[in-house]
This record gives sequence, structure tokens and C-alpha cells, in this order.
Amino acid sequence: MLEKPTHFIRTKIAEQIKQGQLDVPVTRFPPEPNGYLHIGHAKSICLNFGLAQEFGGRCHLRFDDTNPAKESQEYIDAIEADVRWLGFQWDALHHASDYFETLYQWAVHLIQHGDAYVDEQSAEAIRATRGTLTEPGVESPYRDRATAENVARFSQMRAGELPDGAAVLRAKISMASPNLNLRDPIIYRIKHVSHPRAGDAWCIYPTYDFAHGQSDAIEGITHSLCTLEFEDHRPLYEWFLKKLPVPSKPKQTEFSRLELEGTVTSKRKLNTLVTEGYVQGWDDPRMPTIAGLRRRGYSPEGIRLFCERIGVTRKPNTIEYQILEGAVRDDLEGRAQKGLAVLDPIRVVVDNWTESPLALEIPWHPKHPEYGSRVAYFGPELWIDRSDFEEDPPEGFFRLTPGGSVRLKYGFIVDHVETIRVDGRIETLIVRYDPATRSGQDQSGRKVKGTIHWVDANTAQRVAIRWYGPLFTVPDPARADELASVINPESLIKRTAWVEPAMAVCQPDAYWQFERLGFFKQDPESTPKHVVYNLTVGLKDQWAKKQS
Repeated sequence: MLEKPTHFIRTKIAEQIKQGQLDVPVTRFPPEPNGYLHIGHAKSICLNFGLAQEFGGRCHLRFDDTNPAKESQEYIDAIEADVRWLGFQWDALHHASDYFETLYQWAVHLIQHGDAYVDEQSAEAIRATRGTLTEPGVESPYRDRATAENVARFSQMRAGELPDGAAVLRAKISMASPNLNLRDPIIYRIKHVSHPRAGDAWCIYPTYDFAHGQSDAIEGITHSLCTLEFEDHRPLYEWFLKKLPVPSKPKQTEFSRLELEGTVTSKRKLNTLVTEGYVQGWDDPRMPTIAGLRRRGYSPEGIRLFCERIGVTRKPNTIEYQILEGAVRDDLEGRAQKGLAVLDPIRVVVDNWTESPLALEIPWHPKHPEYGSRVAYFGPELWIDRSDFEEDPPEGFFRLTPGGSVRLKYGFIVDHVETIRVDGRIETLIVRYDPATRSGQDQSGRKVKGTIHWVDANTAQRVAIRWYGPLFTVPDPARADELASVINPESLIKRTAWVEPAMAVCQPDAYWQFERLGFFKQDPESTPKHVVYNLTVGLKDQWAKKQS
């Protein structure tokens, strides 16, 4: 068995354990419940939960629920479902709101030690005096107010005596710091909004920067793993831990976030796609959300394989979408049931077939007999895909041609006899089958270069196909001024397919491979009378490569 590729965080933890500096790692995955998780979160989930599993440690799921105006129970439920679906189970479930009282008391501690103050400037004034990367900020006129007055005013904020925007609590650090995050950052703001968990108990809420590190400390997190955009926040993270009587001192480590070509992962932009109707919900199969990928037919094992392949580094880079598709394809190849389907049928008449339809028992997967088998029928009238017949074949075309021969997979070799047209369009192909060439029993010695798929015209069932392409027409849609301008109008094409009878039965948990076409999964909207398949990912098509 191949070892997992290592990375700098795994190496660091292993060395800390070896040196006796660490017993086991304690990590956490701390999403804000203001939207659905996306493929970028999958990388963080696999990293945090994976390291805890590998080294016998623990991983917490903690909801950063400090902004109730944008959060909901719907998102909380979806996040828990996504983590479980990816194959992980948290060792403890926490919410930042669990610590609201402790965080409030620690804020009072900062005030009492001269490290925080209540600022009653407007939000616009605070922004205007923050300074720039080259110029220092301007100190607030409230910065040096008396400690007792700050404590009293902060108490009034908590009691709901001040309206939204009337005051904030700021850490007192340095308005001249070259790091803008240290220029007296806001750590509490007034929001008269009911909280999904705390109800109306609070009308002031801590900011992410104030809640995050302290929550880590309360839970005994040893490795606070964040993406690189939080690197400039690390000095503030450490400043709070130094100033407060926290029970532990976690360390923050940054890694590069997942940037996937052809997608957007900003929750704001994903929300725009949903609310403005460009997609049909957070779980639309064109969305990069975990819910969307699940509905499209991506397997959790395939996503975990992708996260393992791209690794963990500190260098920002954009990953080609083909790498994600390749990981999913490689995983599905071993687990998907294989079946026969025809999307654009041509009628084929077997003119020398004189028997009743032949029942063929076909395994769902040739390498996995434990998957079982199904029965498909071979009779006098079949359908093949229109792309599998060429009257004037180009070089390298090994499918059916005038006067040529081809094997019908799991069936027989057939020889072309005649092409029948109606109004110039090919309507029917007349063929003869060779009874000595039945698959698995062929001792004829005949060799043909091509094998194509087919279905029996009399027993095949109609199903709906949703054929998905890229949602955007450009590789970096996040740079577009308007998302609407780069939406691909052909990102969803609705089609019909004819499939074996066994494939027209609702099997919502099964993964499928339509032989020579691609991987598919039944959509949750499927009913016994209307089965819908979503295209998950196409196959590697050597013929398409030759044409390009």
C-alpha cells in the first residue's frame, strides 16, 4: 500500500510527537453557518479530520456563529450532513456561542487592564481613520477614556441600552502598526438580532478575530489550521492569547486555500448564483458546493482522493478542474455499476435473427462479482448510438461502417448489410449476427477492432438525462465584474436516453457508468415512473483526443 504524500503540517506534528512536545494533536473545523460548504472547505475538512485520525488525536466541529444576521439552522444542518457524508465524525461539537459569557468576561478583562475601550464614533469615521498600508491610522477621541467609564458603557451595550451602530468595543493596540489588523481592531459590535441558538439573550456579538483564538484555547486546540488569508491575523490571534487568562495556548498555522479553475467559492457569489436564479439551489449539480457535488454523483472517496493528490502547501496556486474530475473518475471506475445506454439511437434490424429474444446475464461490474448481475435482452431489433456508425469513416474509426463488422458488447459480432434512409437521414441499419461469436462463448476465431454498446429496442426504457458542462465560460470567473456575463448558457442540457430495464429502476445510492459514455448518478428527484440521471463526469475518450 502506498504511503500518503507528506506535507509540512504532517511533518511538523510527527516531529513534535517524536520530540515529546505533543501527545496527540487536537484540531478543529470551524465553519461559519452562513452558507453551504464548498470544495475549498473539503480540503480543510480532510486536513483537520485526517490529521487527527492519523495521529490518534481529536477533531472538533465548531460553528463560528457570531454573526446571527447571516446564519441559520438550515446551514448548520447542511454542514453537519456534509462532514458526515465526506466520511468524518467529530469528537466534539461546539459553537462559538457556547462561550459568549466567557468571551464577554474576557472583554471586560481587557478593558480593566487598559487593553480595550468603547468607541462611539460612527462606522464611517472608524474606517476613515484606520489609515493605509503606507500611512498610520488616527487614534480615536475615545481611546483614553477612563476604565470605569468603558466598563459601564460596555455594560450598557450588553444590556441593550444602545442602538445598532452606536458603539463598538475596540482592542487598544497601536494605530501606527504596519499590520492593519493591529490598528485597534473592533472586537464587539451591537446587533439587535435574534441568534439561532442563543435567542434574544445577547444583543452584542464578538467578531471572528476575538472569538476564534479564544474558542481554540477553551477547547484545548493544539493546531489551529487556517488558510493563508489569515496569516496577517496571526499577530492579533497571539496578542489576545497573551493578554487573556486563557487555559491553553494554541498555535496558528496557515496553508494555501484551494483555488479551483473555472469556479467561484466566495459564499457571497455563490449566494448570488442561488438568489438570482442562475442555478436551482445550493445543491445544483453545477455548483462547487459539497451538496452540489454529491447530487451530481461525486463520491466522498473521490473528493478525499482529490484532496490527497493536491497536497498541502503554503504556495498559492490554482488547481485545474481536470484534477478533480480525474480523482472522481479514478474512484468511480472501481465502484460504479456498468450499464448500457443509448443517447441518440439508430434502429438496427438483425435480419437473420429467428429466435425469441435472448436473455443475457451480465455482471454489473466485471471485476466485482459481489455487485451481482442483471438480465439484458438481445433480439431482432436493437438500437445503437448514431455516433457509432459512419458511412465515410475517417482514419482510426473502428466502429460500424458500410460492409464492416463490430462486436456488440456482451452480445455478438454483427456484419453491416444495408443502410436505409428516410428523407436523407439514416433511419435503419440492416445487420447479420454471427451466432458463433457470443461473448464469453466465442470460439470462432473472428477478430474485430471495434466494440460498441447497444440496447434491445423492445425492452429498453426511456430515462431523462441532465448533461452538465462548466457553469462558466472563463477559467477565472471570480474576476468577472458581473457573474451573469460569464454564465455558460449550455451548462445544463436536458436529454433522453434509452437504457436496459434494470437501469430504469430507482437506485438513488448507486453509482453508474454508462459504458463508453460517462459516469452518472440518479437525481434525488427521480420517481419510479420518471428516472433522472445526472452526468457526473465523462470518460477519457481516446477518439476525441485524436480529432482535436
